[in-house]
This record gives sequence, structure tokens and C-alpha cells, in this order.
Amino acid sequence: MQGTVDGFSYGLVTPLVAYLMACLGGALGLRCTTRSMLVAQSWRPGWLALGSAAIGSGIWTMHFIAMMGFTVRGAPIHYDKSMTFASLAVAIVMVGVGIFIVGYKGARGTALFTGGTITGLGIASMHYLGMAGMRLDGKLEYNTLTVGVSVAIAMGAATAALWAAGQIRGFLWSVGASLVMGLAVTGMHYTGMAALSVHLHGTGEPTAGDSPASLLAPMLIGPLAFLLLAGVVVMFDPLMVMGKPAVAPVEQKPGIPAHAHTAVQHNAHRTRFRSRRPVGHRGSRTPQNR
Repeated sequence: MQGTVDGFSYGLVTPLVAYLMACLGGALGLRCTTRSMLVAQSWRPGWLALGSAAIGSGIWTMHFIAMMGFTVRGAPIHYDKSMTFASLAVAIVMVGVGIFIVGYKGARGTALFTGGTITGLGIASMHYLGMAGMRLDGKLEYNTLTVGVSVAIAMGAATAALWAAGQIRGFLWSVGASLVMGLAVTGMHYTGMAALSVHLHGTGEPTAGDSPASLLAPMLIGPLAFLLLAGVVVMFDPLMVMGKPAVAPVEQKPGIPAHAHTAVQHNAHRTRFRSRRPVGHRGSRTPQNR
């Protein structure tokens, strides 16, 4: 028996909140990726790891907030807790691999394509692994073509977002990129849900697992608390907002201190705008005849 699926049982509330969560995770993750390109090598892994966890937590939270509005008529839905949180780990790890590639190799060429592909596959893997953790009295079936479209959307969104993070053009640039990334990730989710059909068994047997309501508390307390903490780190780091190093790099030459090089540049800048009188207007120093 074909089940009647409703992905918007709470109207537009769950899609909008899910979109905001995807934007928040994307914004924090992209800013951390940008920040990693402005610091010394010793600090880079920490910023990249923070960005990976932020994006992974954001898209995972987005997915299960959206799933709160998903119902199948006549079939109560439960979730396997271990499978559900395994999807979070997969998202963070695979997104992290893609971000580390871009963070160390640069957001261009082969590195960008590889990093965006792995990150997009991580987003798609999180979605379908989370769906695999759903328990109901029926069987989930997917349309292969629509699934392929959803994976392509995830890969394209991840590649575009990582490219934007590599531009280092300031805070507003990253905000715009995160809005686009949030839209693409949310669109990927609902495209994947459009590929889903449910065939009910009709046995009426109770299904194992936890209800969506019982998963809401840890979902909000855990990943959202982390996103809040990451947001505080971003907010109190001035270089994250400026999007550029605080001090411009100077040329290092043997025997010339950095402050001396800066003073030379400053004097050269002042000399460039100094007015000069023609040589013929200079006063004569020759003694006059008496």
C-alpha cells in the first residue's frame, strides 16, 4: 500500500528554521575557513576543524528540523538514535576532509574541485544516512534520477561556497555565500525528499526507535550549543570580521629590521607627494658685487 507523505505538516515553519540553521552553520564554517588562510601554519588546523564542525552541525541540525515536519499518514515515525548521530559524524568528517584540502591547497583548480566534491558528498551522505535511521511500518523507495540531482546540487553548492571562502573579500562576501549555501543545502534536502516514496506494510506492528520529539532535545542542546560557541569565537575575533590580516606582510631582508623597512616605505610615500620647486627658482648663493 502506498503511503501518503507530507513534508510540510507544520507549514513553512520547519523549512524556514531549517534554512536559517543551514545559513548559520555555513556562515560560521566559511568564516573559519577564511580565517585559516590568514594565520600561521600552527593555527590553521584548529580553524579548519572548527569550520568543519560548524558546517557539519549546521546541515545536520537543518536536516532534522526539516524532518520534524515530515509525516506519513497512518505510520508513526521513529528514529534509530545510533544511526542518527552517526550521520552527524559522517557529515563532520567528510566536510572536514574537503575543507582541509581547500585550506592547505587553495580554493582553485583541482583542489577546489576535489574539496567541493568531497564536501558535497558528505552533505548528501548525511542526508541519506539520516533517512536510513528512520523507522516506520513500511519501506522507503527512491527515484534514482532525483537522488542524482540532489547529490549534484550538494556538490555544486559546496564547491561554490568553498570558492567564496577562498576569495577573502570581507564579512559581507561570506554572508552572501552562506545564504546561497543555505538555500542550496535546503534545496538539496527537499529535492532528496521529493525522490522518496513510502510503501506501507500495513501490519500495524509498533516500530522500534525514538520518536522525533525525543530527539529534539539533544538535537537542540548539542549542535546548537556548539554553533553558539563557534559564533562567539567568530564575533570576538576582529580578523574574522575584517577578512584580512591586521598587518600587511613586509619583505624580509638580511640585516634590515621590519620596523626600518616600514619607516622607509612611509618616507617614500611622503616624498611622493612633496612639492618640488624647479631648479631655476632656487635662490642664488653667489655673493653679489658691491
